[in-house]
Amino acid sequence: MTSWRASLRVYDDRRILAILLMGFASGLPLALTGATLSIWLKQSGITLTAIGLFAQAGLAYNLKFLWAPAMDRVRLPFLTARFGRRRGWALLIQFLLALAILALGASDPDTGLGRVALCAVLVAFLSASQDIVIDAYRVELLAADEQGAGAAATQFGYRIGMLASGAGALYLAYYLSWFAAYAVMAGLIVLGLIVILLTREPQRPAIAAGAWLKTALIAPFAEFARRRHWLAILIFVVLYKFGDALAGVMAGPFYVDLGFALTEIANVAKLFGVAASIAGVFLGGVAVYRWGLMRALLLCGALQMLSNLMYLVQLRVGHDVGMLAVTIATENVTGGMASAAFVAYLSSLCSPAYTATQYALLSALAATARTVLASSGGFFADRLGWAAFFAIATAACLPGLALLLYLMRSADPHQPHAVAVEP
Repeated sequence: MTSWRASLRVYDDRRILAILLMGFASGLPLALTGATLSIWLKQSGITLTAIGLFAQAGLAYNLKFLWAPAMDRVRLPFLTARFGRRRGWALLIQFLLALAILALGASDPDTGLGRVALCAVLVAFLSASQDIVIDAYRVELLAADEQGAGAAATQFGYRIGMLASGAGALYLAYYLSWFAAYAVMAGLIVLGLIVILLTREPQRPAIAAGAWLKTALIAPFAEFARRRHWLAILIFVVLYKFGDALAGVMAGPFYVDLGFALTEIANVAKLFGVAASIAGVFLGGVAVYRWGLMRALLLCGALQMLSNLMYLVQLRVGHDVGMLAVTIATENVTGGMASAAFVAYLSSLCSPAYTATQYALLSALAATARTVLASSGGFFADRLGWAAFFAIATAACLPGLALLLYLMRSADPHQPHAVAVEP
């Protein structure tokens, strides 16, 4: 068995640091169209139902597999020749993403809610496109035995990015303005540009020009559909994080309703919460290492489900910062554990020949829980109240766990649970 010291040595690698910083760039835009935006909208007097529907702005995360094949194969004028296919696409997308975030911050929910929605959709589209490139970059840059470290580094950086656009944006909005908050976040995207410029282009096998249609559009889906239980796997990917996403999409408005100030939310729900989720990512990586991928998915998923009950405790206690810290710690540690195991699982499902397209498909399906399915959260919270809503969010975790048990029991003991990936 590999020693702990040898296992940790994989983190002492410039590529892992680059992947961590790419994770930061990937996580930064999410809260700007999600949790942070929902708090801005709540302060502006927008209804919970409308705030819930804003989750649909992230529909691009569900549909990104549609344009992922083009990003796998299409060469950009000048950029591809100068920087390579992955780096060229990343540089273009991150430049446009910074402009879109700036435009969102310049919008006003009080006088132009439609413009806010349009800018949020644009930010989500560019963010999803950035994810396509970064996910493929990570899988192609690392060897098979380095993918676990890559997944952990991605999750760590992702949460630091969410900390910046969560607590950081709330602090800036409280002391300056919402525009200043979004303008600073747009500036932070520049970090992603610098990382891409300093990291080498991963090596990929050449594809014959005449084979573009088959290799880019048909083969990635055909290859996946030949796998055993492929449909059950796809449904599981949709449902695994559903309960967590349903509760999370309404967490910000819930805190505002309980009377917490922006600085309190920033200090506990964002700053302390992200630290707790990073600890959860580390524990999730340990769980995968010690118990294997599928057993870790089950354990972390069960803990993630139980953590939703802490919202009911918070509702009973009310405006209490100490209790909020306990609630956030429990929810974020277990959520981080489940996310680390889940990202490793998605990465392991990708064939090296179709990395960007297959990972885009899988992560897009996973995002369905956060966008399409979770958008009903505001409706249920408005009509049923917070107690019934969080009880529903807890129960929503059960179908995914049941399907995971089915996949574990149906697995061929002579075959690995997932497809191995290579650089």
